[in-house]
Amino acid sequence: MTTLTDRYFQTLAERLETVRSTQGEAIEKAAEACAKSIAAQKLVFTFGTGHGALPALESFPRTGTIVGFRPIVESTMISFHHVWGDMGARQYRFIHAQEGYGKAIMRSHQIDPADTMILFSHSGINAVIMDIAMECKERGITLIGVTSLPHSSSTPSRHSSGKRLFEVADVVIDTGIPRADANLRIEGLESPVGASSTSVTIAIAHAIVSLTAEKLVQQGVHPHVMVSPNTTDKEKANIQNDENYEQLWRRLKAR
Repeated sequence: MTTLTDRYFQTLAERLETVRSTQGEAIEKAAEACAKSIAAQKLVFTFGTGHGALPALESFPRTGTIVGFRPIVESTMISFHHVWGDMGARQYRFIHAQEGYGKAIMRSHQIDPADTMILFSHSGINAVIMDIAMECKERGITLIGVTSLPHSSSTPSRHSSGKRLFEVADVVIDTGIPRADANLRIEGLESPVGASSTSVTIAIAHAIVSLTAEKLVQQGVHPHVMVSPNTTDKEKANIQNDENYEQLWRRLKAR
């Protein structure tokens, strides 16, 4: 008997396989852009709002990730799990729809034209994401969009530009996730359950980081890799990771 758990994991496996078999070239191009920025002592910024912030967070500092990736985390757009009270769901719904906020984020991080930006957005239509996307295009910053073409191509933009992320990004990685994201049906329940967009985008994020590391090695550039203190000699791991943090600080200090 096939259980709901079986159906969920089968769906997730199918969606990951679709990305693996169709998005290799796009991920390759993304890694090339990231490696170019990191080799030049620049940064690869990662950003998303809501659940899109989770793959951005996974890019660094995480075991197996490398120095050069720099998540942008806006607490107003990731802490809405409170639902009620400070930084709740209603504040999030308001803020991520406000044009101008993304431009303020860009100014706060002093982003260089030789940097790369990766934006994670399932819909790719909302104001803050598109603010940052449009600003990247104006400044000539390489922009990678990780988004759902099935969703975004069937949904109007909510930005004054009328653009969606996939229409602006230099490199588009299509998650292939259906518009509704969740698609497991339970008899007697109207709405589907079982979202998978976050799992797929996190996998894409790690694929980009890993391939970037390989490309740097091929170029003769030594990537600084984060290691786990919980599986190796703790003191040795901490020394290596502290050096990684110093490497990141050198890049930031040069801004």
